[in-house]
Amino acid sequence: MMQAVVLAGGVGTRLKPITEKIPKSMIQIRGKPFLEHQLNLLKNHGISDVVLCVGYLGDKIKEYFGDGRKFGIKLRYSEERGGLLGTAGAIKNAQDLLNDVFFVTYGDAYLILDYQEVMRYFKKFNKLGLMVVYKNFDKYDRSNVVVEGNLVKIYSKKKKAPDMVYIDFGVSMLRKKALNLIPAGKVVDLEELYRELIERKELLAFETDQRFYQIGSPEGLEEFKRIISSEQLKI
Repeated sequence: MMQAVVLAGGVGTRLKPITEKIPKSMIQIRGKPFLEHQLNLLKNHGISDVVLCVGYLGDKIKEYFGDGRKFGIKLRYSEERGGLLGTAGAIKNAQDLLNDVFFVTYGDAYLILDYQEVMRYFKKFNKLGLMVVYKNFDKYDRSNVVVEGNLVKIYSKKKKAPDMVYIDFGVSMLRKKALNLIPAGKVVDLEELYRELIERKELLAFETDQRFYQIGSPEGLEEFKRIISSEQLKI
């Protein structure tokens, strides 16, 4: 059974005032919360066990989705109490719910991918992590990844390197023992964990030719609404 962690605890600052009363993953698109579209996508690709890391207005997500049974998926929740822990800290907080190998993605991202192929590729190598990358050339956002061979060589959201043509697609895979690198109870971003894995030569790169969609910005939200309404997306 494939498992995914969905990071859905963010405040959604860029989408205010919409997100003043609901988390961004609950924004309605074609009569359903965005997260329902996302969970259907994951389910259609063989992921039937999802851990939702919730924080800001997380009760609204829990009220709607419950244990996931009526959506045909197993859902469990990891809550960040007393403040957000960062993306890596949130996964560390959920570790008791996690399998030995799991996907990581974001609650504002719609990412069409052959998840089973990624899983097969990951299992061929004895590495702690994998990042799905897209050859972006700064088109949809600033590229932030350098790949060398089958490994991520550089990943930075802030510093630009001349050979940065790839971007973090928004899906990664981790072995549970990678979480030993994250200090418990601390605010830690996934970028810090990835840098540690890169230094250890433990972060595989898997290239996809599918572009990514996100609703974390007003522009991204409007684009996704247009595309899903025109039924252009083939999942």
